[in-house]
Amino acid sequence: MAENLIFDADDTLWENNVLFERAVEVFIDHLAHPELSRRQVREQLDEIERINCRIHGYGVDSFERSLLDCLRHLRGGEASEADHAELRRACAPIREQRVELIDGVEETLRELSLRHDLYLLTKGEADEQTGKIKMSGLGELFSDTTVVPEKDTAAYERFVTERGLDVSRTWMIGNSPRSDIWPALHAGLNAVLVPHPMTWGLEMRELPERRPGFHTVDPFSRLNEHF
Repeated sequence: MAENLIFDADDTLWENNVLFERAVEVFIDHLAHPELSRRQVREQLDEIERINCRIHGYGVDSFERSLLDCLRHLRGGEASEADHAELRRACAPIREQRVELIDGVEETLRELSLRHDLYLLTKGEADEQTGKIKMSGLGELFSDTTVVPEKDTAAYERFVTERGLDVSRTWMIGNSPRSDIWPALHAGLNAVLVPHPMTWGLEMRELPERRPGFHTVDPFSRLNEHF
């Protein structure tokens, strides 16, 4: 019997957070704080990002805003034109939207699509995510692709209700415990964690205990062994 397989996009199908991490390193180098360690600067940035994501959502614009806010906060003053230029330079590779598929993703999705119904559900800024989906060349493999501002329990409940999906045969597959695993389980779906070594720190949470309806699969290509 065919299953409904819902896939996350960033850091599940293609590389994403590594670009942001590189920008953070450029930012910390530019800030060159005289007292705080790199880890302490990153902790400050994480707190600012946590707040800004709630207010401004996800994506490169929100991220660049967080870098600027962090710089102002830690320097105790306004940013110079040189600061603005350096932050724009740091974020430029993210804005280019080059899509690097994770090893085995395309082949695995094509094989799974022969047996199951595939969906894509990702969060973020709609134009950015839609652009990446188009650049990936994977869009044709999914029954539909959906971008939402946040992937919480209510978002999963709406998703399955609007499509009339049987939650007992529906799986959310992604790399984020916070956005892909827990809210999907709370909505009654099954879930598969595909770990990524560069998962954003704000997406991390403890994992569920071993239970029916939750698996960890690594690497992505091993999904064919489960479905």
